[in-house]
Amino acid sequence: MISIIFDIIGMTGTFLVVGAFFLLQLEKVKPTGIGYNMMNLSGAILLLISLCYNFNLASFVIELFWIAASLIGLYKYFTAPKEAIS
Repeated sequence: MISIIFDIIGMTGTFLVVGAFFLLQLEKVKPTGIGYNMMNLSGAILLLISLCYNFNLASFVIELFWIAASLIGLYKYFTAPKEAIS
């Protein structure tokens, strides 16, 4: 039963990461936008959680990099000067 919960968590993470990429390719999100980066960050965290049950070193490392890249994107989003609304 516990493995099913971790599978659901991992699959949700997979759908978020892959979904973000598809939305990017369909030009529905911007690579510098909050939506894209939050989907990637959330998905990577969920995948990392699922790896606590079914550990795989290569997947663990790539998710750490994915989290770092998403955090950089979010930092840039929140620190970038906002254009004046006209």
